[in-house]
Amino acid sequence: MLDHAVDRALDLLLPPVCAGCGASGAPCCPGCESLLTSPSRLPCPSRAPAYALASYRGVPRRLVLAYKERGRRDLAPALGGLLAAALPLASGDTSNCWLVPAPSRRVAARLRGGPHMVRLARHCASRAAELGIRVNIAPALRLASDAEDAVGLDQARRAANLAGRVLPVPAALPPAGTGVVLLDDVITTGATAVACERALASGGVPVTGVLAVTSPRLR
Repeated sequence: MLDHAVDRALDLLLPPVCAGCGASGAPCCPGCESLLTSPSRLPCPSRAPAYALASYRGVPRRLVLAYKERGRRDLAPALGGLLAAALPLASGDTSNCWLVPAPSRRVAARLRGGPHMVRLARHCASRAAELGIRVNIAPALRLASDAEDAVGLDQARRAANLAGRVLPVPAALPPAGTGVVLLDDVITTGATAVACERALASGGVPVTGVLAVTSPRLR
């Protein structure tokens, strides 16, 4: 509710500008949204099938960076809606879908005004409800304090950085045996997806699908 109130206040003060192309009228214009409406499966070391809405380049990359790093929280409804439309592909069960947002480092979350993937999951769930898909959100993962920023790390170093540092939050886990969709913004090497799968498996929760906004692995 607070995010919605802030977004409405900003809309009144500053007309929205598309973060993808600069056109006025909406945080993400219809033309830019159309570039993220064809989710595809991508090569990923995760056990569960992984999907992304678009390749991490051009407009999709600009949208993710604007939302994640440049304070464009007004993009959450559009990006969340696009993810919601792809949920049936990643989940396989539209009657009762569970979303687990990929965790962020605490310092990064503070700089972004809160866990950006949890915010995206909430907007995804809201739009999914309008599509007749029941979604539960489980912020069931956290990063250990000694996990480093993964920017610039190759696959081996990303995996080493996350080894043992993605931890389950027992109080937030879905019921044991419940299949979940892991939600992320970018799948780069797949190391995060693998580490999250292992952490959830240790809590008795299997990952049935991985869904991201973008991935450089998708061409």
